[in-house]
Amino acid sequence: MLQRVETEDEVRDLLGKLRREFSDARHHCSAFVLGPRREIQRANDDGEPSGTAGQPMLEALTRRESSPGRADLSDIAAIVVRYFGGTLLGAGGLVRAYSDSVSQALDSAPVIIRERRRVLEILAPPATAGRLENELRALGTPVLAVKYETEHVRLTVAVDDQPAVVEAFSGRIAGLTSGTLTALPIGREWVDRA
Repeated sequence: MLQRVETEDEVRDLLGKLRREFSDARHHCSAFVLGPRREIQRANDDGEPSGTAGQPMLEALTRRESSPGRADLSDIAAIVVRYFGGTLLGAGGLVRAYSDSVSQALDSAPVIIRERRRVLEILAPPATAGRLENELRALGTPVLAVKYETEHVRLTVAVDDQPAVVEAFSGRIAGLTSGTLTALPIGREWVDRA
């Protein structure tokens, strides 16, 4: 099983669920990679000989290319539930079985690209907020929220988290509003690319 996860707690919960669901299985081996820079990587052999299950699974995750030349999968857990079928596979056979299981699951799984975005806020007069929102959407800018308040309308948008992109977007807002409005950075977030 492959599942998108963002924390080690989510991995533990998923593993617990599969252990309950397949309680009669002999092994529930796991590997996962977390974080934008893949800083957390763990593997567990769950009773298989050391290095024959979890590590090959982890290598299948870390070596998989999300696009040509980019081995950068993250926020993913792989769990292989194995029943003993009566045939001893040996160390090499176990490595191949676990590695191939994860690789085959990855072959059929969609890859979702996550991008870091800079979240910006624009305070617009109520009379012009609708027009500004429409222009932003027409330009392809993700509008995350529109909140009408007494004095103004708060538009929350997201752009690529690169200084040049943020600066260009701020210039675009100034151009659209004749310099009367600015986009203020309020945070960062990860979003799935459609």
